[in-house]
Amino acid sequence: MTEEYDGIIIGSGQHGLVLGSYLAKAGLKVLLLERRLIFGGGLGTTEVTKPGFYHQMHSVNHFNISEAPWYKDLGLRNKVKYVTPRYDFAQPHADGTALVFSHDIDEMCDSIAHFSKKDAQTYREWNQRADIISDHIFWPERYSEPLPEIERDELLSRSAVGRDFLEIIDRQPLVAVNDLFESEQVKLLLLFKISLFGTVLYDQVSTRSPMGALVRGFDLKAKYQVAQGGSVALARSLMETFIAAGGEFRSGAHVERIIVENNKATGVELADGTVIRSKFVASTVDVPQTFVNMVGEEQLSAEYREKVKNFKQTAWTLFGLHLALEEAPRHIGTDFNPHVNESLKVNIGCESIEQLFALHEEVAEGKIPSTVSFGTGAVSQFDPSQAPPGKATAYAWHAMPYAPDGDPANIEDAKEEFAERMLETWEKWAPNVNKKNILAKHIYTANDYSRELINMVDGDIFVGSFSGEQTMWNHFGYRTPIEGLYMAGSPTHPGGAISGGGGYIASRIICEDMGVPLWWKPMDARASLERLSSLDSGRVGSRG
Repeated sequence: MTEEYDGIIIGSGQHGLVLGSYLAKAGLKVLLLERRLIFGGGLGTTEVTKPGFYHQMHSVNHFNISEAPWYKDLGLRNKVKYVTPRYDFAQPHADGTALVFSHDIDEMCDSIAHFSKKDAQTYREWNQRADIISDHIFWPERYSEPLPEIERDELLSRSAVGRDFLEIIDRQPLVAVNDLFESEQVKLLLLFKISLFGTVLYDQVSTRSPMGALVRGFDLKAKYQVAQGGSVALARSLMETFIAAGGEFRSGAHVERIIVENNKATGVELADGTVIRSKFVASTVDVPQTFVNMVGEEQLSAEYREKVKNFKQTAWTLFGLHLALEEAPRHIGTDFNPHVNESLKVNIGCESIEQLFALHEEVAEGKIPSTVSFGTGAVSQFDPSQAPPGKATAYAWHAMPYAPDGDPANIEDAKEEFAERMLETWEKWAPNVNKKNILAKHIYTANDYSRELINMVDGDIFVGSFSGEQTMWNHFGYRTPIEGLYMAGSPTHPGGAISGGGGYIASRIICEDMGVPLWWKPMDARASLERLSSLDSGRVGSRG
């Protein structure tokens, strides 16, 4: 007999697990399908160097997850714990100095003042603006369906805080940082912080950001965190929640085709020929796989085919290097600032914006970078369970073109040499990262991770570009022209990286479309923006 469900979710990464948990708790009969034999997507923790040394192969640091609405709604606090380091960003310099960003504004400004007292004062002033904006605009919008641009602008224009935010998002982040600050070191680390990962992201800093990327550089309330037990602990806790709510999970189940009948999604066909029927299908995988492979372009209107065709992937990839170590990296600059080694992320290599963008220009031209500069961290310092007693792990991510000189295979011939260049640079900035200290290493290229997670098309770790024309009201969209077919993954707002936002927002949309009562109170950006005028008289509190 043909199996039947209320809903089928394709992909058991963060978004599929969040979406499935909400829908199952709402009383729907939900089937979660996964191509691989393991779940979690980018929430993976693996022993790739030596036994007992655990490495995050994709998502390492999670942005303010313990404050995410789904973390609270789903009761994850007792299932997965998060560590929030006091110092999240550091940058040692060749002259022995170091800049460290703290969550404490006074400590933060003291560190900046070593390089420029003017910059320290500028940062303090912008922090006051950013913390308010983060609480009342950025955070509610992150977990709400984006408002139409005209409506959003009108709501924001009613208050001083909203008008301030409109002014900020009209400033291209790179230009703003250059205009506001005089110290090259401060500029570099701010751009590092504004980026979503440990590499300065070209799209994120060089285009207008409707989401307010610039605010990220000054907000000290929202923090990067580490999951105790590795990123896989978050995946495990979500799966436990989904199963406990009555959801069903099936691994090794590759969806060959989304069944569309009379412009309505009515189920899926697996690669082994199994047909499963449902009232709706929600895809949390990439745009090309969903619409070109599973739906078929012949099922789409000419206009929607063009939308699918024009969807942009991130124009660069990451080259990963994971180390098993006798001891954690000890960076230069600790005599100047003792908190360098206590920081979650460390920016090393380039010492000027000119050097940094020369590196990114080479990547954009499809060349293996001649300059080595990258973000690194030692997660085992914050979660000792990820390494044997007294030992450590460390990672480094470097920007890299997907197809050096036009061919993705070219990185395979160059990867050992490039890894050695990274280690030479790393040792310069952390002298104990040497052959004596390194017990084992593992190189992880875009070829590796795009074979493992096929939704990372052309090595795109975000499953879609963060350029302004694909964010907020320009995101790909949760509903599709095919009735009963939804998108609920990283191509939707708020985009890639670990947020759970796509699955969280889509859960409300699907329940409302099906007439299913909501058991939770969704985040409401519209209501938050409408209340902004109360801030002018100091009557609105911060998020709980």
